[in-house]
Amino acid sequence: MPEATNYIVLPPFKNEGYIDPSNPDVRKKMKEALEKVANEKKDYDLIIGGKKYSTEKKNKSINPSNPEEIVGVTSKATRELIDKALDTAWETFETWKHTPVEERVKPFLKAAQIMRERRYELDATMILEVGKNWLEADADLAEAIDFLEFYSREAVRYASQQPVVRIPDENNELVYIPLGVGAVIPPWNFPGAIMVGMTSAAAVSGNCVLLKPASDSPIIAAKFVEILHEAGLPEGVVNFVPGSGAEIGDYIVEHPKIRFISFTGSKDVGLRINELAAKHQPGQKWIKRVVLEMGGKDAVVVDETADLDAAAQGIVSSAFGFQGQKCSAGSRVIVVEAIYDELLKKVIERTKEIKIGDVRNPENWLGPVVNENAMRKILSYIDIGKEEGRLVTGGKRVEGLPGYFIEPTIITDVDRYARVAQEEIFGPVTAFIKAKDFNDAMDIANCTEYGLTGALYTKKRERIEEAKKIFHVGNLYFNRKCTGALVGVHPFGGFNMSGTDSKAGGRDYLLLFLQAKSITEKINL
Repeated sequence: MPEATNYIVLPPFKNEGYIDPSNPDVRKKMKEALEKVANEKKDYDLIIGGKKYSTEKKNKSINPSNPEEIVGVTSKATRELIDKALDTAWETFETWKHTPVEERVKPFLKAAQIMRERRYELDATMILEVGKNWLEADADLAEAIDFLEFYSREAVRYASQQPVVRIPDENNELVYIPLGVGAVIPPWNFPGAIMVGMTSAAAVSGNCVLLKPASDSPIIAAKFVEILHEAGLPEGVVNFVPGSGAEIGDYIVEHPKIRFISFTGSKDVGLRINELAAKHQPGQKWIKRVVLEMGGKDAVVVDETADLDAAAQGIVSSAFGFQGQKCSAGSRVIVVEAIYDELLKKVIERTKEIKIGDVRNPENWLGPVVNENAMRKILSYIDIGKEEGRLVTGGKRVEGLPGYFIEPTIITDVDRYARVAQEEIFGPVTAFIKAKDFNDAMDIANCTEYGLTGALYTKKRERIEEAKKIFHVGNLYFNRKCTGALVGVHPFGGFNMSGTDSKAGGRDYLLLFLQAKSITEKINL
């Protein structure tokens, strides 16, 4: 039955499905979309209150599979335009915050439908802009659609009557109201899903937003803002302000008119945002709310009872999916010594079967890393790993390809406290660590400053139950890979230096963009 509320009736939430790249019709449509997007090379202006603003400084978004190819160009916001965006957003907020929820959710639900209709174009944009293979790009888009659908339903739920204890001589109610105007600063690695999720969660809750996309993926964000306006979102609710983090990043975070900051990215940047936002600025009337999703050093643990073929497949997918450029990537493999050599052999065999190349070709599973700086950083970590352990496969830049391609790399016999076992590399590199037994493996799994995702492969029920209690991560998986959270199914967010455990795609997430107001009326008996 549909979910009924005081305001609006929506069908039950259902996760969006994926395309089948082996389908000839899908291949035809995707290749046409790739050609179309590759030939666009459009310039995108800032959008503030529905008006477009072009600036002298530009940012070129390039194709990491072939850095000579430009996907699109965006203007860079200035501090003066950030001030204008904030003033416009606060002016819009005065009406948007009072918009009834049944009207507020409509543009987001319409945007989800438009994204389905433009699926291949949006997939192609991510394939070209950040180097996702076909399935990774479509999964990213499906998750973006899921966020629009799920958070719309959550907005309705939070706008419905909330339970409070009743007493005879008062009418009491609890209502959730939006915070105000905030900054949404998404990452490049899920340029559709996380960008859409962060933006829509804040806006559908009644807030207004300054969206500053990552410099490596501004084009998919520009297209999303266009879709929101096409779907009927009032101008000024979401303002598109791409730009240099060095030039406008701190300025936005420190600005006294910013009420909240929602950020997904590296630990170092997240901690800086937290520090800057904590300092009260002259004229600031609130304590800024900060929502942070940061890094991970995620472990796949395998004990001596596990299905080693399933574990090997899960390890390869977790470690090397989207070139290891996921905060949830399985960058540590912790293996009980009794089956260490056998499992390592299976993982190496599967890793060597990976097809690498330009991801416009659906046969290529592993694409490029996002840019030249990322490539240099990853290669430097591989050099460190060679000193800390034993390189058994990969370890080099792929020759003969113009893009930023790095071989999937496995480093074995790594100490639990080695740098490649402790620091986030964010590339196709994983470290094998030997454990004495299950208890030792759990100790190793918990010995980093992060706590995002983890997986355990075992056939012992008592070990699953024990890991539930002691494996300190926000998203824990058994007998499956440690990546691939689904909206509504696996609320996503981690502990410690992995962030504020925001649980994106869960029933608590919109609370991060709302505040509760208790209202009491005395009854004359």
